[in-house]
Amino acid sequence: MGSPVREICTPGSKWGDEYKESCRLGEATVSKETDWQGSAKATALRLVPTRHRVNHDVLMARVVRQVKDKRVLKLIRRYLKAGLMEGGVASARTEGTPQGGPLSPLLSNILLTDLDRELERRGHRFCRYADDCNIYVGSQRSGQRVRAAITVFLERRLKLKVNAEKSAVARPWQRKFLGYSMTWHRQPKLKIAPTSRERFTEKIRKTLRAARGRGLQQVIEQLNPLLRGWMAYFRLTEVKGVLEELDGWLRHKLRTLLWRQWKRNHTRARNLMRAGLDEQRAWQSATNGRGPWWNGDASHMHAAYPKSWFDRMGLVSLLDTQRRFSLVS
Repeated sequence: MGSPVREICTPGSKWGDEYKESCRLGEATVSKETDWQGSAKATALRLVPTRHRVNHDVLMARVVRQVKDKRVLKLIRRYLKAGLMEGGVASARTEGTPQGGPLSPLLSNILLTDLDRELERRGHRFCRYADDCNIYVGSQRSGQRVRAAITVFLERRLKLKVNAEKSAVARPWQRKFLGYSMTWHRQPKLKIAPTSRERFTEKIRKTLRAARGRGLQQVIEQLNPLLRGWMAYFRLTEVKGVLEELDGWLRHKLRTLLWRQWKRNHTRARNLMRAGLDEQRAWQSATNGRGPWWNGDASHMHAAYPKSWFDRMGLVSLLDTQRRFSLVS
C-alpha cells in the first residue's frame, strides 16, 4: 500500500468521507454547535451544492494546489471526463463528478475547502460533511441573510448551484443532518431523524416480504446484519424511545409472520400450547376470527413469544445494542 497523495486535514467543523469515524464526529458536533446559545434560539441554515454541476476547471485548479504528480492529475481529469450512459446512449460529460466511487467525496472536500475558509473568516459556526453543510445562526433573519451571501459566494467563486429543494432556513430540530436530528430542549439531544426511521422500516418490510415462506430462524439471520449495521451508524442517538418502539414493531411483525405461517386453527392452538399457554386460552385465541396483524400484537402472542424468546432466537435488539455501545464508549 502506498502513502496517500492527499489527506483531508483542514481546520473547522468538517470531515472527509474517507475517515472511518468522520460521520460520528460530524454528528456529535451538530449538538455542540447548536448548544452555544440554546437550541431554542439557534437557526440552522442547510446548504447543499449540486454535485452534478461542478465546473471541471474550477475543481482542477484546486486539486493542483494539493496534488503535484502530473500522472495523478491526468487520471483525475480523465475520471471527470468519463462519459455518461443514459438510455443506452453515451454522451460526453462537461460538468459534474461521477457518483458512487471514493474519489467523488474526496474531490467535493477539496473543492469546498474554500467554503470552509469563507465561513471561518465570517465567524460562523458550521458543520460540513462532504457537500452537506449546516450553518448555525441566531435568528431566522440572520439565516436568510447568510443563505443569500453564501449562495452568491458558491455561484461566483466556485461556479456551483445550491440545491434549492434541499436547502432551507429552519430550527435545528426541524432539519436533519447525516440522518440525525435533535430535540428542541435548551441542552439538545441527538435523535434519529423521522425520515431515517421511515427508510429503515421500509428496508425491514422489503426484507420480510422477500423472506416469505422461510422459517423464522432464517428470517432473523437475514435481519440481524441490517439491524446491527443501522444501530452501529446511529449509536450516538440519545433518545432511546424510538429504539424501543422499533424493537416492539419488529417483534410485532415477526409474531404476525408466525401467525400467518400457521394458517389453520388447530396448528395455531397447538403451537400456542407448546409455547406455554393453557389449552382453553390457546383454543380461544386460535379461533378468535381476527386477522394476523391484530393477533401479532395480542396478549396471547405476547405471552407465548415475549422479548426473552426472541433474544434466545438470536434477534438483535436495537435498544440493547445501543446500550452496549454506550458502555464501550
